[in-house]
Amino acid sequence: MLGFPLLLAAVAAAFALADDGGASLLPDGPGKEIIAKACTECHSVDRMRGLRLSKDDWWDKINDMVDRGAKATDQESEAMVDYLVRNFGKESKVWVNTAPMVEFKSVLGFTVHESEAVVAYRQANGKFTGPADLLKVPGIDPKKVDAKKDFMLF
Repeated sequence: MLGFPLLLAAVAAAFALADDGGASLLPDGPGKEIIAKACTECHSVDRMRGLRLSKDDWWDKINDMVDRGAKATDQESEAMVDYLVRNFGKESKVWVNTAPMVEFKSVLGFTVHESEAVVAYRQANGKFTGPADLLKVPGIDPKKVDAKKDFMLF
């Protein structure tokens, strides 16, 4: 019977990790903790990861969220915008080893099927080391990988 409590504890820990709104998969850097705190109370971070916005547009998003009830000081808002521009600005690349399906689809132009396949393959086989590893994913279009390789980080 000792195995059941351990199993229960493991399941609870897995749910706790999954319940961070995806914040644990965000790129590290100044502002990440504030994003995790302020944004994931209402939604997952997948939403923002599928966007590539200018600094002004990120300011508009942050101000809108604060107007809707997100808790952030002016200093925290500035740190969030800096983080978002650095990681999800117009020229930002996709962190392939942490990107959700929506980011592959909206930023790299993969189909839903390709995006799901990349995420499933990564979960089953571990991190990718470069664009060539993506070619191991069943159903991936090599032409898309080659065309978008400069927009990927590993």
